[in-house]
Amino acid sequence: MNKPTRRHPTAVSTPANAAAGKVRLIGGRWRGTRLSVPAVAGLRPTSDRVRETLFNWLMPMLPGTRVLDVFAGSGALGLEALSRGAAGAVLVERDPGLADALRTLAARLPGGEAATVVQADALTWLAGQPEAGFDLAFIDPPFAAGLWDAVLPLVAAKLKPDAWLYVEAPHDAAPQLPPDWRLLREGRTREVRYALYRRSSSQA
Repeated sequence: MNKPTRRHPTAVSTPANAAAGKVRLIGGRWRGTRLSVPAVAGLRPTSDRVRETLFNWLMPMLPGTRVLDVFAGSGALGLEALSRGAAGAVLVERDPGLADALRTLAARLPGGEAATVVQADALTWLAGQPEAGFDLAFIDPPFAAGLWDAVLPLVAAKLKPDAWLYVEAPHDAAPQLPPDWRLLREGRTREVRYALYRRSSSQA
């Protein structure tokens, strides 16, 4: 099994090399599992470098959590969370082919039943969900769609009072969150700004 690209900053994906191919889970029980990245418009998996940084931030709180991956795509965020100890994850993906691929992958992973794949439009699905059901949410929509303003309030309502929220956006953008969320950590690559938030009433 190849080792993850832990030491190499050049692991950051660019639009050209992220359009099709494979990415890998980089930690936990499913480490090294390859995820398909088909040439689907707007599909831009979170790079190895960013995921490693993000999950280093999350490790103290991740075990036992219930996770929501709103624009699942390749599943790199939701499945990485499960690999590293999350109790369950709902992966919402609009594209039927991507959703089917996620279901197939989850079915062959030991413990993959912890992943629930929902093929649906994220905004429509969120509007019908009960409140305060998740401990952590990932928001990484297709950048060209500009969905942050529409999706952030919907997702915030589905998260528990002490929940965590990860948002990925273009490197020069900072989506506006509801006022009860505070920024804990952030970083940038040439392509993206990635940030981790928690409600302002919670302790870090």
